[in-house]
Amino acid sequence: MSHKTVLEKANTAISEGDHETFLSYCTEDTLWNFVGDQTLSGKEEVRRYMAEAYKSPPKFNVEHMIGEGDYVTAVGAISILNNDNHWVEYDYCDVWRFENGLMAELRGFVIEK
Repeated sequence: MSHKTVLEKANTAISEGDHETFLSYCTEDTLWNFVGDQTLSGKEEVRRYMAEAYKSPPKFNVEHMIGEGDYVTAVGAISILNNDNHWVEYDYCDVWRFENGLMAELRGFVIEK
């Protein structure tokens, strides 16, 4: 499976609220760096983050997905339901590094619209 296909399947899972399927596409020691915000290390930290941030499945609009070597970059918009039950829209650029066909590292740039 291509890296782009892995990311597409993972994003579909998260859009359906299926965190565990999403995590099955990540390495055990996956590292997520939300630039200027926080860094998550390992599946357990990511699992906890998703349980809090994605209480309701996010809505993705991927505008571009570019793959080269062990990297896939996705650019688009995401809407997340906040604690006040209001959808908040963000523009994002995610740069994923893959190892052995799994998502090993994320460098995410996220800006509220």
